[in-house]
Amino acid sequence: MIPFVPMPPFEYGRVDAVSPLIRRVIANNPGPFTFTGTGTYIVGRPDAGAGVAVIDPGPLDEAHLAALLAAVAGQTVSHVLVTHTHRDHAPLARPFAEVVGAPVLAARPPARTIHASAALDEEDDETFAPDVVLAGGDVIAGDGWTLEAMSTPGHASNHLAFVLREENALFSGDHVMGWSTTVVAPPDGDMAAYMDSLDRVIARAFSTLWPTHGAPVTEPRPFLAAYKAHRLAREAQILERLAAGDERIAGIVPNLYAAVDARLWPAASLSVWAHLIALEGAGRVRAQPGPAIDAAWTLT
Repeated sequence: MIPFVPMPPFEYGRVDAVSPLIRRVIANNPGPFTFTGTGTYIVGRPDAGAGVAVIDPGPLDEAHLAALLAAVAGQTVSHVLVTHTHRDHAPLARPFAEVVGAPVLAARPPARTIHASAALDEEDDETFAPDVVLAGGDVIAGDGWTLEAMSTPGHASNHLAFVLREENALFSGDHVMGWSTTVVAPPDGDMAAYMDSLDRVIARAFSTLWPTHGAPVTEPRPFLAAYKAHRLAREAQILERLAAGDERIAGIVPNLYAAVDARLWPAASLSVWAHLIALEGAGRVRAQPGPAIDAAWTLT
């Protein structure tokens, strides 16, 4: 089992110092995909006059904007970073950046609408455009802090995580979350890419993971091992359902996710689809007439 991390007490809009170089403000946008809401991180010393970076300003929300501006009052915001362009992470970046006079940095947005289901809360912010396009390995240095962009596609093709070198910590966005597994939703979400980037996160041996939603993961090694094992177990379960004669995702999901809130079944369907696409790429299953969400899937 994945050792999910409970969320400690918090208040919306309150700035909390969670490490020597990290403060967090949580937006009031709770939901089945955002948990208690979007956690925006302020990186840098809390002293007056210090230069800071802000990660994932979050959704368009006037109260959250006011809370962020209050949290950085008297400081210089040098960079506004966005892990990916989903609408619970990116839309407030531009309004916030314009007030504080900082550039917005992120990976290049996807070229098209990326989700197969309009029911998902994780649709793309199609208006988002960074001032500076980042790639994995790029380094952003500030006033006593160093952030390294780490390419972590899977949940989104343009997903970046950010390494805080001074604390051996990773701002993991939605790539790894302490409260839940991550939605991998084709056509932009890619399970093979997700598993590859998860392995790269595991290899870095971070001390702490700071997801955008939920509590930090303070014991990443066993947590990530369980996270990966869960994905491999889900893959095995999907193969078992195919062997039992289930050919359609609509038949597989109720069996595999019977204990999960039915509101999450559309996302679960996309996750199963992502697994099947990866399995087809590995030559283990075939789809008729092609790898669409409503295809008939069989073992090879």
